[in-house]
Amino acid sequence: MGLGSAMASDPVRIGFSIAQTGLFSQAAPSQMTAYEMWRDDVNAAGGLNVAGEQRMVEFVFYDDESDPSKTAQIYEKLITDDQVDLLIAPWGTPSHLALAGVLEAHQFPMVGNTAASVAIREVAPGNIWFPTSAIPDHIGPNLAALAKQSGVTKVAVIANLLPFAQENLQFLVPALEAEGIEIVVNESYPPDIADMTTLLVEIKESDADGVIALSYPADSFLYQGQATELGVDAPFQFLMVGPTISAFADAFGEGSSGLITLGHWSPHQDAWPRARPFYDAYVERFGMRPDYLDTALAYMSLEILEQAVAEVGLDHDKLREVISSGTFETINGSVHFTGVENDTTPTAFLQLQDGEMHLVWPASIATADYMPR
Repeated sequence: MGLGSAMASDPVRIGFSIAQTGLFSQAAPSQMTAYEMWRDDVNAAGGLNVAGEQRMVEFVFYDDESDPSKTAQIYEKLITDDQVDLLIAPWGTPSHLALAGVLEAHQFPMVGNTAASVAIREVAPGNIWFPTSAIPDHIGPNLAALAKQSGVTKVAVIANLLPFAQENLQFLVPALEAEGIEIVVNESYPPDIADMTTLLVEIKESDADGVIALSYPADSFLYQGQATELGVDAPFQFLMVGPTISAFADAFGEGSSGLITLGHWSPHQDAWPRARPFYDAYVERFGMRPDYLDTALAYMSLEILEQAVAEVGLDHDKLREVISSGTFETINGSVHFTGVENDTTPTAFLQLQDGEMHLVWPASIATADYMPR
């Protein structure tokens, strides 16, 4: 199932889809920059090490328009028509969910990145892995524990109707109740929401001292802008996906300081020797900070794939075996998988503090103490 008789001088063709348009297009650039930086650095160093042979990397990609059904169609085409050598991931949990069956049908291994799902884990596929530690049934208890430790007594919860947010809601509510935190608002909203005024007025009137928004990038930006206008001032505020994007802090400045968000990587963690060099190289190239969640995860997935290919080449069976059993050095430290999950990196949360993202949970990897807003 590998390259067979292709010449060593032929490029390694790596296929993927990307949300260049549609609902997820605001988030996808954080993934694409990681892909481009890795490809260019690998090629500048002489090419990808394919079991001892250096070969250039060539991307084959298409816009999936943020439509998971199109994602599945594109990956089918990449495998059957384009006959790419390797696959890397699309953006987001819905696309990964749609893609899992295609990977299984073709027995084509792929390291995922910007997604996590209990649903995928329960299906127990053998051709997809998640470097993230942000799995919903782990996030809920950890976030509830952080809220309790931070003095939250009454919390307002709002959730996007997209699958990842709803999975998190499923595990968050009982975890909050177990911590003795009263849930005074529990509302869900459509993915294309354009106005959160009604939700935010309800939150403000509830007198909650904690707000948890299980949000995606577009609605995180919307929340922050309208919450500031309406004076939502709970000392504990969590936005799930979005604040790690460089443009978020740039857009809201000091108004975003103190926000908590999902993420388990930071260049401030000295125990991860690859973290700071990656950060510095990214800033030098793109003139902005990487997305501490999605850019980091995308780059981690490439580090894992690169190390696996260096060890066993392009044979799918061998790649599946080595990814399933190996330990890989990444910008987020060592990563090893049990089933589809990264069993090494703890579930963690970041906080914006004076324009910098710091890990504040758990204590084992924290780079700063939690600060109330």
